[in-house]
Amino acid sequence: MSKGNGAAAKAVQLYTPEERRRRDETVWTVVQGVLAPLQFLVFLVSLALVLRYLVTGAGYEAATISVVIKTLVLYTIMVTGAIWEKVVFGKYLFAKAFFWEDVFSMLVIFLHTLYLWALLTGNVGPTGQMVIALAAYAAYVINAAQFLWKLRQARLQGQADSAEVPA
Repeated sequence: MSKGNGAAAKAVQLYTPEERRRRDETVWTVVQGVLAPLQFLVFLVSLALVLRYLVTGAGYEAATISVVIKTLVLYTIMVTGAIWEKVVFGKYLFAKAFFWEDVFSMLVIFLHTLYLWALLTGNVGPTGQMVIALAAYAAYVINAAQFLWKLRQARLQGQADSAEVPA
């Protein structure tokens, strides 16, 4: 391998060999792999329902139920993700490899929780609730992109590590 390729491999070093082993062996990796696409599917359905309500004024109940379900799935993936991070990195949150993703996840959780607060207290009307949901969803999309980028980096690291192993 050339010197330049080695530097590129080091730039995407997310896992030590031991962390990678723990990641590959824990059931929590599978749980995250199932919950992430499920959450995205719930998000797409909910986004359509929220936009339908905002455009037509119809379907408030369906949109509300969908946002609550999306929030519950988010909480579930956050808790299981924290367990995954503890198993792999020894910290429930803010491990070096996922620090900024976790920071942004806090914003996502805050906005989803703000939606629940608005819904439960009635301090924000239906349109305001849906605007909060859209803000939460915009933050979720950014956070999901962060995690997809990390998944890509992990794959590149795995390829680089495989290329370095003598045959």
